[in-house]
Amino acid sequence: MNAPPAEDSPSSSPAERSHRELLLAMLGVCATVVLVAFDSTIVSTTMPRVAQALDGMSLYAWVGTGYLLATAASIMVFGRLGDLYGRKRLMLASVAIVALGSVLCGLAQNMPQLIAFRVLQGVGGGMMIATAFAAPADLFPLPHDRVRWMAMVSATFAVSSGVGPVLGGAITQALGWRAAFFITPVAALAALYLLARHFPNMCSLHRGERRIDWRGAFLLVAGVAAPLAALELAFAPGEHARPWWGLGLALVGLGAWALLIPLERRVAAPIFPLRILASRQSQLLNVAAVATGAIMFILIFYGPLLLQHELRFSPSQAGLLMTPLVAGIPVGSIINGRLFPRQNEPQRLMVFGAALLAAGSAAVLTLETGSAPWWILAVFLVNGVGLGFLLPNLTLFMQMLADRADVGVASALVQTTRAVGSAAGTAAVGIAISHLSVLTGIRVGLAFCAALGVLCMVICSRIKMRNVMA
Repeated sequence: MNAPPAEDSPSSSPAERSHRELLLAMLGVCATVVLVAFDSTIVSTTMPRVAQALDGMSLYAWVGTGYLLATAASIMVFGRLGDLYGRKRLMLASVAIVALGSVLCGLAQNMPQLIAFRVLQGVGGGMMIATAFAAPADLFPLPHDRVRWMAMVSATFAVSSGVGPVLGGAITQALGWRAAFFITPVAALAALYLLARHFPNMCSLHRGERRIDWRGAFLLVAGVAAPLAALELAFAPGEHARPWWGLGLALVGLGAWALLIPLERRVAAPIFPLRILASRQSQLLNVAAVATGAIMFILIFYGPLLLQHELRFSPSQAGLLMTPLVAGIPVGSIINGRLFPRQNEPQRLMVFGAALLAAGSAAVLTLETGSAPWWILAVFLVNGVGLGFLLPNLTLFMQMLADRADVGVASALVQTTRAVGSAAGTAAVGIAISHLSVLTGIRVGLAFCAALGVLCMVICSRIKMRNVMA
């Protein structure tokens, strides 16, 4: 059944809204991004207590895996729905779903229940990412205006990602693990108010048929989720490995893509319009996103392990030494936002960010017992600033390359490819650790990061954005 056109508010034209209205609308978007970050990171410090309390150590990994799979698989579907029907209602729904899922997690009585509720949260998280990162394009049609607000969104996400584990750990320590799951619902109240009150109900720019492509949506979810689940199952440590299950899921993923591509060429309103990947620039951007996601999460997941296992720092000391990695992202994003309007070839900013990542990853390889704390802090700061030059530009450039009617699904695609890179990178280093040793595996991973940084430099240098700045 065809849906009615999305409603349009009286102030739907960006030119008609004041700076104050735009600021309040973007505060609503940032409040949503805070929820995304809290939702995905708070659980990291509570899970040891949760698994012990619910007697579910054997299912420990699937609490995180279930969330990531649901998020990665749903981003593009909701990105496209936002293009077709508007983003405001989806953002409000995502806040409600994440808040409800968090409450249910806090009330879970066993690990299967907790995993199921985290999957529900993952769907809400995918809806949030798909809409929140595309929302600035609705409010700021011109890229040179939008880039500064994208920096604000990236900075909010980075800082919240750093605060989340600390806040979760403190609440768990003081009030117990169940209380930690009620942080998100409280934060959701502010997001709901700001979005409902101040974010405009934008009219969809899509013209023509808006029938939902359900077959394409199902195949897209299978095509993204099945290979990621295959990676987790095939290379799980020890007796938990299920290589044949992994192979079967990998084949399911390949089959889904084989069916999806010809289907999307035929339907009038595809869930994954292939035109967003038609240009060489968009193809290169998504390859860069895979590399960036892999580097980012290898550093985030295995940096603390290196500091604790090899350099003999305590968990709290390791956390403090890793802080510049998170703090550097908003610093790089803000500098990027200042420089962007002055660049005739803005892809140079991405080349610079990739160079910092390559150098920073190589510098992490030099860390050893006795390394000065100031050097450790500086090394991770370089990596954080490099990510700040890459993360907002990946999304912004995809939005610039896409038609206005496809900006949501284009933004969602680059978020999805980054998520795939994150999952593949962390899994690859985990495999190296399980087959070698902790130290050797981490060093292999860091060398891989440095190589990916160089590759990302080369890729970004070939992206030509000058002709789309108008």
